[in-house]
Amino acid sequence: MRYSTQVKPISYLKANAAQILAQLAEDRQPLVITQNGEARAVLQDVASFEQQQQTLALLKVLALGAAQVGAGQTKPARTVVETLRQRLTPEG
Repeated sequence: MRYSTQVKPISYLKANAAQILAQLAEDRQPLVITQNGEARAVLQDVASFEQQQQTLALLKVLALGAAQVGAGQTKPARTVVETLRQRLTPEG
């Protein structure tokens, strides 16, 4: 994706807010907003933002898991399964 085609000045945002929001929802492409010729903000639709946040959360979990493996903080799968079965089995 090339952001250079999705750059608009803040004055354009002010004058065309409703149209921009409709376009964001339709295209799901972020829009870079400039002020005094410099990039100042990125505007994106809510669905894309939520998807991005979910992706980041998953990447954090994966990075944490990789760090734990690297630190030797692992257990054999058999041990984990047995522990889970014990927790889920009703005591009788």
